[in-house]
Amino acid sequence: MFKKLFSREKSNKPKQKVVVVSGLPRSGTSMMMKMLAEGGLSIVTDSEREADEDNPNGYFEIELSKKLKDGVVDWIYDAPGKVVKVISYLLEFLPADLTYDIIFMDREIPEILASQKKMLERRNEVSTVSDEEMTQQFQVHLKAVKYWVARQPNMRVLFVKYDQVVSNPAKLAAALVDFLEKPLNTEAMKAVPSQSLYRNRV
Repeated sequence: MFKKLFSREKSNKPKQKVVVVSGLPRSGTSMMMKMLAEGGLSIVTDSEREADEDNPNGYFEIELSKKLKDGVVDWIYDAPGKVVKVISYLLEFLPADLTYDIIFMDREIPEILASQKKMLERRNEVSTVSDEEMTQQFQVHLKAVKYWVARQPNMRVLFVKYDQVVSNPAKLAAALVDFLEKPLNTEAMKAVPSQSLYRNRV
């Protein structure tokens, strides 16, 4: 299912780690990106996707990440020491000659589906895939990607439960300091998760 990582024959870039925030869409990746930004890390974003009702605090995305599968990877060689958001479906296309600390957001699938539905409704769009079929697709994908990423020699991964971030942000902030081995502003980080934005609970 997963391809070999793209690798350059030569790279003069420093072998620092890229911090990657990943997960399914609507799984809390934007919240995590904001937490890391508030913690003091540099974020790789083009700011093309502005904050809206679905993500009031912003998306923290870079459009080029969507082109990883097409071999557009040069931009990520400027990302060591910084944070970039890459959805779980594109992790396999990250260059193999860099190393990554991956923070993988894990959210209950019914909550993800509910959040997606509301977002599509606001955009006057309709999904043609049933909840049952989408749930099965997500489950198969998550099982495969979690197995794969945990076995990549150039990747470390921390799996983070969405509901636990919201219920105990201080504990999560401390865990991120330990995982990333970086000094972070945990007071600012723990102020990011909001109960009011946890709008699709199971």
